[in-house]
Amino acid sequence: MSARRTPLYDSHLAAGGRMVDFAGWEMPVQYTGILQEHSTVRTACGAFDISHMGEFFVSGAGSVAWLDGLLTNKVAALEIGQAQYSLMLNEQGGVIDDLIVYRMGEESFLIIVNAAKIDEDEAWMRKHLVPGIEFANKSDDYAALAIQGPKSGAVYEALFGQPLPEQRNRIVVHGDIYAVITGYTGEVGFEIVVPATKAAEYWDKVLAAGAVPAGLGARDTLRLEMCYPLNGSDLSPEHTPLEAGLGFFVDVLKGDFIGRERLLEQKSKGLTQRLSAIEVIGKCPPIRSHYPVLAFGKKVAETTSGALSPSLQKGIALAYLPIELAKVGQELEIEVRGKAYSAVVVKKPFYQPKP
Repeated sequence: MSARRTPLYDSHLAAGGRMVDFAGWEMPVQYTGILQEHSTVRTACGAFDISHMGEFFVSGAGSVAWLDGLLTNKVAALEIGQAQYSLMLNEQGGVIDDLIVYRMGEESFLIIVNAAKIDEDEAWMRKHLVPGIEFANKSDDYAALAIQGPKSGAVYEALFGQPLPEQRNRIVVHGDIYAVITGYTGEVGFEIVVPATKAAEYWDKVLAAGAVPAGLGARDTLRLEMCYPLNGSDLSPEHTPLEAGLGFFVDVLKGDFIGRERLLEQKSKGLTQRLSAIEVIGKCPPIRSHYPVLAFGKKVAETTSGALSPSLQKGIALAYLPIELAKVGQELEIEVRGKAYSAVVVKKPFYQPKP
């Protein structure tokens, strides 16, 4: 089956995007170069096409309770207009998907899910659907752009004639456009969810306002510097949110939800492994996923993500380490093409954005 294309496919080609297959989608990995696009987001403003991600709409009496039974974070705590990062788990506490929930009304929600998980998420949620809840997958009806960087406020003002809201994790409705004050880079910024028919129009407006096209390559290095997990690499059905270091987004006190029993067991008995940040000491080739991590000469884990950090000019990686090796300062090695390079466990995140 050929890869799917977003409504911005022609716009990417016009901007010089180098297209690759990503989660079944033909997406731009870069335009002028990953390093340059990464730097642009850290110092100015970049624009990403995230139209491949999914948009679910949930409404109806009982929506809050239903979502609280499916997700780890406390949906009931959201005020109208607020957003919340959360996770959907299987019965064993493993991560099906990480997603963002936006409360649009008392009992109405917009949920943004990962591109590769749209079908699985929909099937899971429909499997657990209860009477009174209306669920709609409108992923084909909408496109989305992420505008990120210290100069993104100027783009917001050009689009909507208003200052960029200072408070993060908010959603603002502008006609048929949803502006959400969230992001995946660590920089100030926002994302817009627009009707698919308006995607090219808003892409052009965003670029005209000063944003520079940025591809998946820069998006990956930016999020890894912040230790934001990538579903399918750092998050999987085999690992729980507690093991992934996402306990802040788990509320076991709110009541029952799918996967809760496993999390309670882990809290009671303690973790045996943890997703840890590892920094290479000295020069090394770029780190990729599935590279062996060694301790005392023996393989103890493998990297789930890895890259040469453009901001730090160091090799960085994430890996699920045995808990006794997950302490900051623990000396390790990462093996790259048969050669071991010295590394150390460091505090998350790798990079601190400038205030």
